[in-house]
Amino acid sequence: MKQHIPVQALIGLLDDPDDFIFNEVSSKLIKLGSDIIPLLEDAWESSLNELFQERIENIIQNIQFNFVKQSLDKWNKSEEHDLLEGVFLIAKHQYPNLDFQKMIDKLEPIIQNTWLELNNNLTALEKVRILNHIMFDIHKFSRNTSNNTSPENFYLNYLLEEKRGNPLSLSIIYAIVAQKLNLPIYGVDLPRNFILAYKDVQSAISTSDEFSNDVLFYINPYNKGAVFGKKEIEHFINQQKLEFDESFFVPCSNHRIIEILIQSLMSSYEKLAYPDKVSDLSILFEIISK
Repeated sequence: MKQHIPVQALIGLLDDPDDFIFNEVSSKLIKLGSDIIPLLEDAWESSLNELFQERIENIIQNIQFNFVKQSLDKWNKSEEHDLLEGVFLIAKHQYPNLDFQKMIDKLEPIIQNTWLELNNNLTALEKVRILNHIMFDIHKFSRNTSNNTSPENFYLNYLLEEKRGNPLSLSIIYAIVAQKLNLPIYGVDLPRNFILAYKDVQSAISTSDEFSNDVLFYINPYNKGAVFGKKEIEHFINQQKLEFDESFFVPCSNHRIIEILIQSLMSSYEKLAYPDKVSDLSILFEIISK
């Protein structure tokens, strides 16, 4: 109990009219991190002072944002670049109370259902058909056609709740499930219609290049996992009048997917005129661009 007394004393100084004192107290509280958030919330609830409450809210937001920044920096420096963890951290910035284990719990039935149907004798195409059946027929994931560029459609927790997403979010959850099952399915940075590629594992082993252009086929989760080839991408490029780029055909890393996710969210919030959100996301983008 004694260890909380200094913290509570600091919290009590947050209504001090002296800006110097407030800035010193605020800085110390922020450095203490997430452990003091319950104390800050208790203090907020027990006060009717609007300035005091506003300052507490700002401190909590700073602590939560620092947690995301530090965690994302750690993720960026890791070798694994686990896609689920990266997507979770981006969502946690918007939804600070989001729990990683609860997200895993929602994904586990999808992974488990698919694992039960898979075996080593199946071809790559047969494995994808099973994954499509589990994702779109059993668990009822579908496209959001009404407003698929709104920010919430980019967050995995929203997709897990609503079962509707845009091309990027549906591709992300599809890739997460596939990679948890050791299926060589990765993102492809195709403008205006993010897709996935099923890698030729044997070719990747022989070339020692995980992201070479050895693709068995492509997958479109926004169209219930439809499978197609390189010609369809070429047709899409011509139809959309895009300048040809080899990256439209080559699998990208999970790191790149997180970059695309942040950029997409920045664009979405910019259209809605949320400059603070754009500013925060630009900071997160700088962290993973190091």
